[in-house]
Amino acid sequence: MNRMEREATVRQMMERSVPHVPAEMHAQVVLRGGRILRRRTIALRLWWLLVFAATVAFVVWAVTARPWVEPPSETTPPLTGW
Repeated sequence: MNRMEREATVRQMMERSVPHVPAEMHAQVVLRGGRILRRRTIALRLWWLLVFAATVAFVVWAVTARPWVEPPSETTPPLTGW
């Protein structure tokens, strides 16, 4: 069967009838889709909460530790008594 014959066969199959979805399957699919959307929404909210908490933790650490300030030198003694 060459390509043209396969395409013609598929076209005939598609034009013959409209696909039918059983009613009980439709209800199950709707429930499952709603469940998936709720889980995705919860996961997304938890992700943003985690990002926010990490940002707050970093800001608190940076304010208390002040990593941009150079630590005092401890290698040479201070000059006193000159």
